[in-house]
Amino acid sequence: MKELLQLVNYIIPIGIIMFSFSLGLFFEKQGFKSLKKVIRRTGWQGGDTIIKSLRGIVWLWFTIAGVSLVLTSLPIRPSFLNIIQKVLLVFFLASVNLVASRLAIGLIQFYSSKGEESPQLTTLFENLTRILIFSLGILIIIQSIGIAITPLLTALGIGGVSIGLALQSTFANLFSSVNILTAKKLRPGDYIKLKTGEEGYVQDITWKHTIIQEINENWLVVPNSKIVNSSFRNYSFPEKELLITIEVGVSYDSDLEKVETVTLEIAREVIQEVAGGVWESEPFIRYHHFDYFRINFTVYLKVQEFFDSLLIKHEFIKRLHQRYLDEGIEIPSFLPLNYSLKNTES
Repeated sequence: MKELLQLVNYIIPIGIIMFSFSLGLFFEKQGFKSLKKVIRRTGWQGGDTIIKSLRGIVWLWFTIAGVSLVLTSLPIRPSFLNIIQKVLLVFFLASVNLVASRLAIGLIQFYSSKGEESPQLTTLFENLTRILIFSLGILIIIQSIGIAITPLLTALGIGGVSIGLALQSTFANLFSSVNILTAKKLRPGDYIKLKTGEEGYVQDITWKHTIIQEINENWLVVPNSKIVNSSFRNYSFPEKELLITIEVGVSYDSDLEKVETVTLEIAREVIQEVAGGVWESEPFIRYHHFDYFRINFTVYLKVQEFFDSLLIKHEFIKRLHQRYLDEGIEIPSFLPLNYSLKNTES
């Protein structure tokens, strides 16, 4: 009879724990369904974020509550009981920290999808948010199990100064990446040219550096601090469509009206027929300079994006050169002989 009573004393706590576990699973399945219906009726779009944050956690909370409820009724030594309670507290606080992290990340993704935030900026904020929440969670857990965090914070503060000095360039690049992404003057896919001469398409902006793919498909890795502290030209901002210029010169004997007419005919032809041209745009030329042996002017053509300018220029120069030959329009390539002799004599 005594053995039966002892068995009952263990069966009831185990039953309570199993019931708590089953109740948690039931609530996750049925409770979340009811909650989704309420959210759909109210039209609150952020409700799905809360459900995703709690998924896989509620059953753990119910189980922890069941175990905590039966612990006091079990014949366990106080020292061992204290250890179990601290373990349960650690699991509970860690799960709360995980839910807080999921909720914060979900809200960042939700509001960034409604606005104009770039994916890189969202990812960066997500990582910083995770680090902040998990750091605070670890400190709270340490404090909750009876370990004083004041000496730890003091040691971290002193060590943080040393680490900050050692990682000064790393932090500079990190803050530079935040500056680049929040300013929205540089985006993946943009074609840029740095002040130092490097140019190419922006492939990615990480927390430390910006990756640029050059025309020959080589990758150029540039520290973010260098981009922030220097000037660069963005050929894709605010729009990818680009007005390109081509310098041309004709001899002084040329009929400038005819030159303009012929040049614009070729420019329109190239814009209409060659891939990459903005066909609805109207090319134009501007005479601007009397050189020693020719009259210089600039042709303006509009292309869809920077890389298209290579083919547009290629075709325009070929066709214009042939048309000038057919029309008898001269493109001087050297100084006249009599001009060179006069300069030598003087």
